[in-house]
Amino acid sequence: MGGVITWMYRGGRPNRPARMLNALSAWQYGVGLAPRHWMTMEVPGRRTGRIVSVPIVVADHDGERYVVSMLGERANWVANVRAAGGRVVLRRRRREPVRLVEVPVAQRPPILRRHLALAPGARPHAPVDRHAPLADFARVAAGIPVFRIVAAEPSTR
Repeated sequence: MGGVITWMYRGGRPNRPARMLNALSAWQYGVGLAPRHWMTMEVPGRRTGRIVSVPIVVADHDGERYVVSMLGERANWVANVRAAGGRVVLRRRRREPVRLVEVPVAQRPPILRRHLALAPGARPHAPVDRHAPLADFARVAAGIPVFRIVAAEPSTR
């Protein structure tokens, strides 16, 4: 399975079959037909402004929730989130406007480990085994964006 998944994301971008499966997964996660940690994130595209739906796994750690980029810095949604100032919507049966705040590199290792425990699809992309010691996660943490989910500020409109 790992070989197929890495083929689908060769070069750090999803190919056509991966995009089709991601669209199906985004719908499935958004309506709640998946494990509770699997959701859909909606973020405006940085160039078009169109809403892009991305299937994600939300990792819980020390009472907080996090989103991790399984493809590292190359993931398109990471650039879109940064361009949107972290403002996204999470969907799992209902819409939850939130803000994503980037986590400092030093705080990422235990979150990365928890993410791999919850996200089997991310494991083939991970440069470290999910059972590795935290020191191994610390060595790769700088290249894997992690965002903490916080409540969205009330609209000023």
